[in-house]
Amino acid sequence: MSEQQVLEKLRGHAARVAGHAYAPYSRFPVGAAVLGASGRVYTGCNVENASFSLTQCAERVALAAAIADGNEPGSIAALVLYTPGLRVHSPCGACRQVMHELMAPGGLVASCCDGESTRIWHGSEHLPEAFSPDALRRVTEAD
Repeated sequence: MSEQQVLEKLRGHAARVAGHAYAPYSRFPVGAAVLGASGRVYTGCNVENASFSLTQCAERVALAAAIADGNEPGSIAALVLYTPGLRVHSPCGACRQVMHELMAPGGLVASCCDGESTRIWHGSEHLPEAFSPDALRRVTEAD
């Protein structure tokens, strides 16, 4: 499947699931769709909480669903983020860190909206110099 086909397929899923978002505080529904190694699509939407630190972002919900279904960390091929309106939005820093660890090296990350704008990152472009599991091993081994 071409990159454009993946984008179109995942965008439709992400836009649909944004309609299920629980966003009473921000009033900013977000949907995300990821493509697992098997080709299966997993979706997630933001789920807010009055204790804001407990809010779950759409990207992390979708990634967790893929992992819970048996996808290996590092095997998720693509993630598309959808936000309503005419402006694309970047994933938050926490989501970028989780994407770095769970997505395939060179994986596609894209953000789209109701307009024609799309922002695309490949591999670690979305989080240069990310904190990695290897960094933890080095610290543990140094002790």
